[in-house]
Amino acid sequence: MSFDTVGGPDAPPHWRPLRLQSLVLLRWLAVAGQMSGVLFVQFGLGYPLPLWECLGLIALSAAFNIGLVLRYGTHVQLAPGFATLLLVCDLCQLGGLLALTGGLQNPFSLLLLAPVSVSATTLPKRQTLLIAVLAASIATALSVLHLPLPWAPGEQLPFHRIYVIGTWVSIICGIAFIAAYTNKVAHDSRLLADALAATELALSRREQLSALDGMAAAAAHELGTPLSTIALAAKEMRSEVEEGSPLAEDVELIIAQAARCRAILAKLRNLGSDPADPFAEAPLTDILAEVARPHEGRGKVILFDNEPVAGPAPVFPRSVGLLYGLGNLIENATDFAHQTVRIETSWGPSSITVLVTDDGPGFAPELIARLGEPYLTSRPRDPQGTDAHQPGGLGLGIFIAKTLLERSGARLTFENAGHAGHARVRITWDRGIIAHQSANRVLT
Repeated sequence: MSFDTVGGPDAPPHWRPLRLQSLVLLRWLAVAGQMSGVLFVQFGLGYPLPLWECLGLIALSAAFNIGLVLRYGTHVQLAPGFATLLLVCDLCQLGGLLALTGGLQNPFSLLLLAPVSVSATTLPKRQTLLIAVLAASIATALSVLHLPLPWAPGEQLPFHRIYVIGTWVSIICGIAFIAAYTNKVAHDSRLLADALAATELALSRREQLSALDGMAAAAAHELGTPLSTIALAAKEMRSEVEEGSPLAEDVELIIAQAARCRAILAKLRNLGSDPADPFAEAPLTDILAEVARPHEGRGKVILFDNEPVAGPAPVFPRSVGLLYGLGNLIENATDFAHQTVRIETSWGPSSITVLVTDDGPGFAPELIARLGEPYLTSRPRDPQGTDAHQPGGLGLGIFIAKTLLERSGARLTFENAGHAGHARVRITWDRGIIAHQSANRVLT
């Protein structure tokens, strides 16, 4: 058993292991609250209750907590099965306390929702369903099997059956709502966090490549001067040695290798002036042609159509996110196109629009409203890959492109151009936002 993840195999995708420290802290809070409540009712209010039985259940929970800390420490991560077992123990201990103190007549019966809430926000659906069913079963049993609610000696506090039924119904509804809705919200949040992390990783890699270009150009500049000095000294040596001697051959070798190094440095200098330099600006039409160029040799025809309404083509800051986002959408269009991908650009005084349309089967109608969400895909996996047995790709391509382009101020909509399909992505920028970004880049 690994001490990194206690209790079983690796967690399923998109599940973040719960730390034992979190459950231990929650249990200590529960022990303190239960102890305070029992002692206050017994000695503060003077209402008799099964004191030693209650204290025994509380002590059992505390001893269990201490045993977990001594066995595993507090910083281990729990596998789903082990975390579920701990929550089951908490539910059973709480159910026992409620059975000794009035069952559902006890206002603290609402605490049955706490383990369900913890499970819904941290555990997968199967484990959450198990905890919810157990909590509902305990609530049902407590509605009929329990000791009287502690009250003043010699007095009776009658509860109408309707009240108990209403309490049971409210707890069951709370369990169902938390198990379904909260688990769904938490799951979507985890998916979004994972997808954003993938986006940041893709952007970081692209930025590293761009930074490498600049470093290469700087290194070429710094090495140029000493290399020129070496070449000049070697040429002077050649004039002073006898022709045909071994030393003359060595001098010629130095001169030839110096020339080769200068040619390599010239190539490195050109990297800094590459059109993909993220610190430059370029017309949108040039940027689209640039990001589409790598996909022109894939057997598909990429057509460009520019429809200017007012003035020359808008100039965009050449950011890594813009290049990566546009390139990702064009790549996706070429993957699904039968023969042709059309890129239409239009601009006016207030807005800039780019349409990327392919002649493929189009977006699935049931997915159009959800396009741009992470892990949503209809693309089959690589049949030769290690994940060929799985139903589809990761579905991060459009999400990453949408996220990066929205950072540049764009708005994206997805649609089909006709009844026969033909997927179309509409990208729209406010021209004032682009002008403001360009001005800020000049100032900085």
